[in-house]
Amino acid sequence: MRFLQFEADGKRRVGIELPGDGVIVDLSTADPGLPTDMRSFIEGGQEMIDAAAKAMNSGKGIIKPSSSVKVVAPIYNPDKVLCIGMNYKDHCEEQNAPVPVEPVIFNKFPSCIIGPTDDLQYPAETTQLDWEVELTIVIGKNAKNVTESDAMDYIFGYTVAHDVSARDWQLQAGKNGGQWVIGKAMDGFCPLGPVIVTTDSLSDPHNLGLRCRVNDVTKQDSSTNQLIHKSAACVAFVSRFMTLKPGDLILTGTPPGVGVFRKPPEYLKKGDVVECEIDEIGKVVNKVV
Repeated sequence: MRFLQFEADGKRRVGIELPGDGVIVDLSTADPGLPTDMRSFIEGGQEMIDAAAKAMNSGKGIIKPSSSVKVVAPIYNPDKVLCIGMNYKDHCEEQNAPVPVEPVIFNKFPSCIIGPTDDLQYPAETTQLDWEVELTIVIGKNAKNVTESDAMDYIFGYTVAHDVSARDWQLQAGKNGGQWVIGKAMDGFCPLGPVIVTTDSLSDPHNLGLRCRVNDVTKQDSSTNQLIHKSAACVAFVSRFMTLKPGDLILTGTPPGVGVFRKPPEYLKKGDVVECEIDEIGKVVNKVV
């Protein structure tokens, strides 16, 4: 199933996107017992998923695309937004960097999340705004000390994220003691969406094409088969150190083609339109303003 959040009549709700032309089933209209926010829905576990399937087949709550319906980020209030750095073989190659033996972990914050079509505000504090398309894990239930062989059972689904990065604050010598967090976690630095696709609705999360375009020019074009540490390894590793909770996000890394490693480097400017797309999931499209 393809779960999303949308706004209509001034209210935010949880829905299911049906195949076709953007038709949505408003779950709380089809079944008033279902939550109207995604985190609460995911926290409900399999019972919620079963109820959503029943609601989807009820014929109730059907909403057709219109200007009064806006798809927003599929979740805004996760407990954690974690990221895996240097996690594509071809991305390591473009930097002449060694392949990490263990996942490299950093973080963003819920305040970074914006919707799949929202404007991306260019912060005054940076001059090196860069793009990164990323497959993103959405955790489905509490996970602590999970084995890699069991880890996929703790994943609710996947979505698309744009890991917006301020390279001066992330990478320049002498900036913030070499820490990445400021360069990765400014407001709006995680466009997300448009849907969360459950694992059983994807052919193979580790064999999906993903790409980033800036002003219709392809900058990144790779496949998740290039991931070094795949989903199960990431979930198992992180859960050794912290409890993952329903709705938590793990951005799994980006392929080559980012601006900072181009020759000469390229950075986003106001007016640019960035599309981050993953096969079978969808894309986020954000204008830099």
